[in-house]
Amino acid sequence: MTALQAFSADVAALVARAAPAVVGVEHRRGQGSGVVLAQDGYVLTNAHVTRAGGPLRVRISGSRVLAGTVVGRDDRTDLAVVRVDARDLPVLALSERRLQVGETVIAIGNPLGFERSVTVGVVSALYRNLPTPEGAMLEGLVQTDASINPGNSGGPLLDAAGEVVGVNTAMIPWARGIGFAVPARTASWVASVLIRDGEVRRPLLGIAARGEDLDPAHGAGLVRGIRVIEVVEASPAQAAGLQPGDLLLAANGSPVQTLDDLQRVMVLSSAKELRLDVLRGAARSTLTIAPRARAA
Repeated sequence: MTALQAFSADVAALVARAAPAVVGVEHRRGQGSGVVLAQDGYVLTNAHVTRAGGPLRVRISGSRVLAGTVVGRDDRTDLAVVRVDARDLPVLALSERRLQVGETVIAIGNPLGFERSVTVGVVSALYRNLPTPEGAMLEGLVQTDASINPGNSGGPLLDAAGEVVGVNTAMIPWARGIGFAVPARTASWVASVLIRDGEVRRPLLGIAARGEDLDPAHGAGLVRGIRVIEVVEASPAQAAGLQPGDLLLAANGSPVQTLDDLQRVMVLSSAKELRLDVLRGAARSTLTIAPRARAA
């Protein structure tokens, strides 16, 4: 068997295992895709797919369609969880690992209504930001050249092991080979919070910041950190002494490479205070901040 034949056989076997856990999420204006997270009927999809209005239907297979109920949605990440009344559904695991550019990935979904269509590509780039039609910003996205078309939204992006490494969320209509997915590392914690609470409540620090690649000569010992751009007056960040230009390296002992890493620590932590490892110039220190709840 040639290397190409072996690769083809591996992809076919992976798709055969994964496809049963990919569903269609239908509404009166069209449809998107979803991936089954739990055997008892929890389905992960995009928030924008669930906002089309009217009742939701989840197409488990060509002939099996069930009513869907929105458990919760998070517009900040364009993710939502839908529940159907079902048991023993096939599931796909969400990977917690960080991707590398150049990895082979496979997208499965229902583009333009074509059920469980498969495309293959690579991870083209990481940490992309993309504005939404509503004026918000999706941050830290995976860019891929696996074809993403209308209807793919909410479907899985798989790695070579068949684990979900992204949730397909957007494409640029006038481009070719440029699609985007929410990292599964993000989807994993957001989905668990949506199932538990129905929403994601992010505490307020009072900073504007961005993820930043670090020069090895920088001395931080990490490949990425979070650069503080602005500190809001009378905010918890200002009270703790955080300054514009500071580089955040870790939160409560966990490295933070993206804003999502920081939000994940804040949302999931039971502690009232947040310990930030900060690099200011050449000096490294730890600041303790007490985030406050956002106004409703």
